[in-house]
Order: sequence, then C-alpha cells, then structure tokens
Amino acid sequence: MLSPDMTKHETEVTDIVDEAIVSRRSVRAFLPTPVPDETVKDILRVASRAPSGTNMQPWKVYVVTGERKAALSRAILDSGIRPEKIEWDEYRYYPDQFFEPYLTRRRTVGFALYSLLGIGRREVERMRAQHDRNFTFFDAPVGMIFTIDRRLEIGSWLDYGMFLGNVMTAARAQGLDTCPQAAFAPHHRTIRAMLDIPDTEVVVCGMALGHADPTAPENSLVTERAPAAEVCRFQGWDR
Repeated sequence: MLSPDMTKHETEVTDIVDEAIVSRRSVRAFLPTPVPDETVKDILRVASRAPSGTNMQPWKVYVVTGERKAALSRAILDSGIRPEKIEWDEYRYYPDQFFEPYLTRRRTVGFALYSLLGIGRREVERMRAQHDRNFTFFDAPVGMIFTIDRRLEIGSWLDYGMFLGNVMTAARAQGLDTCPQAAFAPHHRTIRAMLDIPDTEVVVCGMALGHADPTAPENSLVTERAPAAEVCRFQGWDR
C-alpha cells in the first residue's frame, strides 16, 4: 500500500521501480537482437550506485559479445568438464547437503523447468545439454563475467549482491532481461585465460543480457516467493 502523502510523481516512480523489480526473472532463451554497447554501459552506470561499505565498490565486470563471446563459450564447452565433475574450488555456492525448506524450493523450480522443456527426471543427457546452455549465455547477445578481488572479505560479497541486483533491475528498466549464472564460477581457469583476468580476482558469476524469446517455453516459468509472513518478523507496531 502506498503512502497517502506521496505526490503523483512519487507514486509513478514507485510503480516503475516496483514493476522493474517484480518483472525480473531468470530468462533462459534470448533473441539474437543486438544490444548497443551504450545501453549496456548505461545499465552498469546505474547499477554502480549500489551501496558498499566505505564506498569500496568491489565489483568488476568483463562484458563480451559477438565472436569474443562465442569463443569464450566454445572454450568452456570444449573443456570436457561435465557438471558432475565440477569443483567449486574458489568459493562454494551451495551447501554439501540441502535441507528444508531449501531442498523443496530447489526441487520445485528444477522440476518446473524440466517439465516445460519436456525433460524427464531420468533423462540425464538432456539435463546436461540444458545445463550447458548456460555457457552460451542462453544465446543472449551480451554476456557478462563478474569478478571480485580475492583479498576482500564477506562484507564486500554482500555489497556485490546489491550491485548484481541493480544490474538486473536496471536492465528491466531498459526493456531487457537477464539470467544470473553461478555456473560460470567453477570454470574460472578457462574464463581467466580467455578474458585475461588476473589471479587476484575471483570469478563470482556470469550473466546473460538481452531480449527474452517470447516463444520459448522455458521463459514462461515464473517462480514463487515465500510470503512476507513466512520470512519476516515485525516488532513494535501496535495492532
């Protein structure tokens, strides 16, 4: 509910911001429509207004398109590293063992995606092929690789999350879609060699950027969110 004291302009701005946030989703099929470099620069300029402790701004972005992006994709796919052989040797994204409620949430989204794609639970090769689409950035025209100085601590990683959120929200404001992709992180050696990333930087994740393919069944997936009452505790309000 909006505050009754808000001006018409403030209400309009709120509506625009809210729409950019709630319409964000992980798109897994993109159109080949090019995205101008100036648009990408503007998205990153806006995103860089993310807060960070003592304004350290710990993010660094490598943006690729065209043949450069295609070469990076080929290098990763030709590395021969299969999903089941991947080592998270820079940082760990997931726990070794999933537990509730996270296990159910993870399974729900996985089953929903594979169902839309017509992939059965035992079709391992088709699952692998879908996973490998990460490394073509799901055919998006723009790919981004995000890194952080390895000497920084967890506080800067928290700041980084706010920056990534801003990137995705700013992209929506431009009518574009994204998919954040932690799947790139274990391939940091290949990525480092291809993009000349120094050893002092940790590959945090990748991100696809472009126009969503409206005909792709996987793009009809809209994931649920836990209600506020389940994850929030409000104290001090009189009821």
